[in-house]
Amino acid sequence: MRGWWREFAGLMLPVSCGGCGRHGTALCPPCAAGLHGSGPRRVRPTPEPRGLPAVHAAAPYEGGVRALILAHKERGALALAGPLGGALAGAVEAAERASGGPGAGPLLLVPVPSSRRSVRARGHDPTRRIARAAAGRLRRGGRAARMLPVLRQRRPVADQSGLGARERLANLTGALEVDRSGVRLLDEAARTGGRVVLVDDLMTTGASLAEAARALAAARPGVHRPFIPALPDGPKGAAAEALFEQPAAAVVASSPSSFEINRNSRRSCIVAGGGR
Repeated sequence: MRGWWREFAGLMLPVSCGGCGRHGTALCPPCAAGLHGSGPRRVRPTPEPRGLPAVHAAAPYEGGVRALILAHKERGALALAGPLGGALAGAVEAAERASGGPGAGPLLLVPVPSSRRSVRARGHDPTRRIARAAAGRLRRGGRAARMLPVLRQRRPVADQSGLGARERLANLTGALEVDRSGVRLLDEAARTGGRVVLVDDLMTTGASLAEAARALAAARPGVHRPFIPALPDGPKGAAAEALFEQPAAAVVASSPSSFEINRNSRRSCIVAGGGR
C-alpha cells in the first residue's frame, strides 16, 4: 500500500529534481549528465574483500548522484528508477564487455537483496526496482535481458550504517543464499549459454557483492569459481562453467576513492553492482 501511495503521489504532487531540488522535473539535465559521468569504469574498494569480482560503476557516489540514489531509496522518488536503471544498464554493458562480451544466451541481472526490514520501512526494494528498469533498457537495446531475484537473506543482519569494512564483512558473511527455484533457473540459463551479472545500486566496501558472489557459487557447487578459493571444488560441468566462467557485477555508483584503481594489479573476473 505504501509503495502504491508513493507512485500515486509522484503523479499528483509537484516534482523537483532528486539531485539538486530544481522544480518542475524529477531529474534536471545537469544531474542526468552527472549520473552518467564520463562513462562506466572499473572500481575497487580499499581494502578489497576476498571473493569480490571485478566491479564496474556508472558514477562516483557524491554530489547529485548521491542525492539521486538517496531520494529513490529513502524518500520514495520512484520516478528516478528509470534514469538510475539506465545508468546501471551502462555499467552492466561495460562489465559484460570486459568479461569477454555477450554470451549465447540471456543476460540475467541478479540484484543484491534488501533486508525484509528495510523493504517494509521504505515500502519498496530499490535495488530490485532499478535492476528491473536496467533489464528493460537493455532489452530495448536488443539484448535479451531479465531481472532474476534469486538471492535472499538466510539470517538477519545488522544495519550496515556506521560499520567499518571489516565489520560489514563479518555482518554479511553467510547471510545470503539462492532460493530453491533460483538454482533451477540458473541451471537452465547455463544450458543455453547465459551470463549472470550481480547488480546493486551502490558499492562502498564491497561486502555485499562479495557475499552475493559466494552465495551464487555455493548454490551450484559444480561451477568453476577461481575467485572464491575458500569453497570446496566439486565436479565441473561444461554448461555450468560457461555461465560463471567470468562472473560479472555492476553498480550505479561507488565511493569516489574506489575509482582510483591500482594500475599494477591484474584481475580477469568482473563485477558490476552497488554493494553496501
